[in-house]
Amino acid sequence: MALMIVDECISCGLCVEECPNNAISEGDPIYVINPDMCTECVGFYNEPQCVKVCPVDVIIPDPAHQESKDELLEKKKRIHGE
Repeated sequence: MALMIVDECISCGLCVEECPNNAISEGDPIYVINPDMCTECVGFYNEPQCVKVCPVDVIIPDPAHQESKDELLEKKKRIHGE
């Protein structure tokens, strides 16, 4: 499942540099996560790094983009060519 940022985001930007897939970008007015690029850090870390650094806990699973761990690993391979 990809992640999403909800409206309570304070636009601090801490999450952007933590994403190994460059899936997070500045939106208007809050940051957004591209579900086609988000792998929840599967294949890189044991937990999503954006969630780990978010000071206001506004990054949640995106119910519109449910994926298994295997699907997330395949997405990682597609993005990074590994």
